Amino acid sequence: MHARTDTSEQQTATWPEDIYSVLQRFDVRQVPYVPDAGHSRLIQRVLGSDTMRGIPLTTEEEGVALVAGAWAGGQRCAMLMQSSGVGNCVNMFSLVPLFRLPFFTIVTMRGEWGEYNYWQVPMGSTTQAMFELSGIRVMRANHAAEVREVVEAGAAQAFNACTPTAILLSQRLIGAKVFVK
Repeated sequence: MHARTDTSEQQTATWPEDIYSVLQRFDVRQVPYVPDAGHSRLIQRVLGSDTMRGIPLTTEEEGVALVAGAWAGGQRCAMLMQSSGVGNCVNMFSLVPLFRLPFFTIVTMRGEWGEYNYWQVPMGSTTQAMFELSGIRVMRANHAAEVREVVEAGAAQAFNACTPTAILLSQRLIGAKVFVK
């Protein structure tokens, strides 16, 4: 048995390209990420970019520190991760309000729409609350048609108003993984 992603909306969606365009428009230069199937098309786009640098992480909390260092060096970041990694960042999230970082992250959700891994559910169900308790505003996209608008609003909030923002891309949008024999 192996897992595959039920990609009903993902296969025809242009939302990864929409996100990439928004990141370009907001002059994002560094994109730290933990490898993730939900972000795979966006990560490939970033890795092929002449203006952005994709930076693979071994763990999500490294990304928070990288965002702080990039900002101190005059560059904008957009961190990519999966909801299961948000819990790894709780201690590092204290840097965000302390240094008034323009923190911006895009999170693919697990533990919701059609999830088959029961161990993804606890973190998936507490991701939004964890961000909010850390002082990070949350916006959500559930369908491909709203991704560009949500990401643009979140980027404007993070980079123009210096309001830490997390964009949650629902599991319904990215596709639920299913077991296949």
